[in-house]
Amino acid sequence: MPANATEPENVTAAQAPPVDTPVHPLSAMTTYELRDYRRQLENAIAFFDRQAPVPAVRDDLQATLSALIAEQESRERLTRA
Repeated sequence: MPANATEPENVTAAQAPPVDTPVHPLSAMTTYELRDYRRQLENAIAFFDRQAPVPAVRDDLQATLSALIAEQESRERLTRA
């Protein structure tokens, strides 16, 4: 079977894992979209943490992850209210 969208791409040690740009703002994303985006961000941050020196893009990813976590926590507080 040829490599296509149904097979995951092999990410080598030299390649950063892909982080898709969301179509919607965080507040408009579904719970599942937030979960998947968070996983992508965490994987990319972990990759960049292993680099020496750590690239500046890591700070941007961390800021986005922090905003995403705040959105998830906000939704969790609303469901408990």
